[in-house]
Amino acid sequence: MSKYLDLSIEEIHELLLSKKIKPIDLVEEAFVRINNNELNAFITLDYEGARKMALSLEEEEVQKDNLLFGLPIAIKDNIMVNGLRCTCASHILENFISIYDASVVTLIKEYKMIIIGKTNMDEFAMGSTSETSYFKAPINPWNPKKVPGGSSGGSAVCVASRITPFALGSDTGGSIRQPASFTGIVGMKPTYGRVSRFGLVAFASSLDQIGPMTRNVYENALLLNAISKKDEKDLTSFETNEDFTRLIGKNIKDMKIAIPNYFVSSVVSLDVLKVFNDTVEILKKEGCQINYVDINHIDKAVVLYQIIAMGEASSNLARFDGIRYGLSKTEKSLDDLYKKTRSEGFGREVKRRIMVGSYILSGENAKIYYNKALQIRDDLKKSFEKIYSEYDLILGPSSSRIAYDLNNNQDDPLRGFMDDILVMHANMGGFPSMSIPMGFIDNLPIGLQIMGPMYAEAKIYQLGSYLEKKLHLNLEIGGSNEL
Repeated sequence: MSKYLDLSIEEIHELLLSKKIKPIDLVEEAFVRINNNELNAFITLDYEGARKMALSLEEEEVQKDNLLFGLPIAIKDNIMVNGLRCTCASHILENFISIYDASVVTLIKEYKMIIIGKTNMDEFAMGSTSETSYFKAPINPWNPKKVPGGSSGGSAVCVASRITPFALGSDTGGSIRQPASFTGIVGMKPTYGRVSRFGLVAFASSLDQIGPMTRNVYENALLLNAISKKDEKDLTSFETNEDFTRLIGKNIKDMKIAIPNYFVSSVVSLDVLKVFNDTVEILKKEGCQINYVDINHIDKAVVLYQIIAMGEASSNLARFDGIRYGLSKTEKSLDDLYKKTRSEGFGREVKRRIMVGSYILSGENAKIYYNKALQIRDDLKKSFEKIYSEYDLILGPSSSRIAYDLNNNQDDPLRGFMDDILVMHANMGGFPSMSIPMGFIDNLPIGLQIMGPMYAEAKIYQLGSYLEKKLHLNLEIGGSNEL
């Protein structure tokens, strides 16, 4: 079997330019890899559509300055792709076909990338293991007994197993970075508004953000270049017209980095802390100024997330009522139709969050819980901004532990929230945050989180690319990774 998809995108691009390979070769290789594994990374595949796109690109000149030309990409199944199912990994949308492209998908197509399918995920992005999927959980390619993380688990598995170099995920409270940590890839949650949310099925609108998931830092920055654009269909989006690769390779000496004491406290396992501390020592030797800091309300992230995300989810998911689209159960009364459709269509975790969210937003509870949570969230954001006024970036582990066994959290809904205890803060403040591999524990990867102030993606990529080269980890599945 050819191994073009194991090459860097620069190498693939040169082969395309010299016509030694064609886009169809990459597409065929991607589907061979899918058929040769049982990772369950995809919910919907688009073999015919991908082949048609690849063959049409043979009639065009390869764009010399577009390294993304002809490359396959996978899309999380809560992002609309015209003509393909968009299930959100839920029975209620099992047969729903999108009739338009999300704005981010329109940009992907403008860059002549080839969409091969929609990836598996936690139902409506609610979960941290991808096990709430109606279509069963994807499998961590490093160990088939372990979870891949969530909710963007399928996208993470797709990239980690080298099916495609690129995938899109969405991040509401860590759903890009936590699975990136568990599967040994790079995942970026951009600044809120950096990437349009038009066409993303909403979970919690004030927290959701689409972001790139890739094999390395440079490819991540390149994909973010492609998908960042102001969109009139999303009033939270903005335009900065910057090249996110511009600082990659630059010196990091004298970079000022803060490490919250909470990120190295007892909430993090000792083996993860050891790998993290070893990474910090590398930065100290390179001349980075590193200090440990306290941040007000940092320990309140899980509670804030539960209140805000569940409240917004209950409102957003009210649209799935059996009337306009998706599953619909024929009943004698409208009330019975709603009840039957939603009780059969939604899974256990989604129903739990809708019920809690509805309670939070009902009557006086909205003031007691939701409005109060928004106030504390604003204070938390200001606390982070104070740190950013003195430091360039914030550093910490991406996850408090390595990937754990499948079926480990089924009866412990709180445990799922605790998986994201270190990554929720970026969503609360709208800050950019990236996870990169920093080492291995028991031959399973673990990630490093690099956070920055609003619009600081290029600075994050600068530090991430340096560490990536310095650590020089073997991220080949099945390779020896004992430290």
